[in-house]
Amino acid sequence: MTYCVGMKLNRGLVFMSDTRTNAGVDNISVFKKMFQWEVPGERSITLMTAGNLATTQAVVSLLNERALPAEERGTLSIVEAPSMFQVAKLVGETLREVISQQSGLEGPQADSPFGATLILGGQVKGGEPRLFLIYPEGNFVEACDDTPFFQIGETKYGKPILVRAYDPEMRFEEAVKLLLLSFDSTIKANLSVGMPFDLHLYATESFRHGPVRRIEADDAFFAEISSGWGEKLREAFDTLPDYSLD
Repeated sequence: MTYCVGMKLNRGLVFMSDTRTNAGVDNISVFKKMFQWEVPGERSITLMTAGNLATTQAVVSLLNERALPAEERGTLSIVEAPSMFQVAKLVGETLREVISQQSGLEGPQADSPFGATLILGGQVKGGEPRLFLIYPEGNFVEACDDTPFFQIGETKYGKPILVRAYDPEMRFEEAVKLLLLSFDSTIKANLSVGMPFDLHLYATESFRHGPVRRIEADDAFFAEISSGWGEKLREAFDTLPDYSLD
């Protein structure tokens, strides 16, 4: 399985993904699920993937091929599209194309074994930072004030902390801490999600990639907040009143 989160803040975008891919408990591998494209000073684009690995790899490979110079492929690419909406449309069309080819059907179904779901975010000069959730059918929705973050993959375990603690005014450092807690809750509840985690921070109006890091299983900060969060939860639980049986 997979767990990826894309979050929209007032100061930019935050992306985090796990790297575990499994086909049963005896076939577990590490695969990158976060990909970036950049035209410094003009755009920064990040894509995270969940679903069938062959499908997501084919989508990324096609997007890379189509990002080559125009004379080498002759079609509009995500590094040339005039807005993030048009980028999302191209990515959705590519996903639909790959699923249709792999399934051998006229069009993909949402429960197709070749299905995949994507989170796309970034900024193109002339527009605001935007964040999209792209479905297997190729259609998509955009993050807004009411829905400021998207999750894909194994979403249910890490969502409560995001809902309770998210604040659009958060600093990047606070947002990373929040996402790490969300991922910690997920990996403790589901063995199909695992470290290392990939992280990317995009600052509004920078039009280039921000810090891109891999958080390994032996990361000291992650270990500290994981154990500290568990202790704080137990302390908070102990301060709450007991249920009365009288």
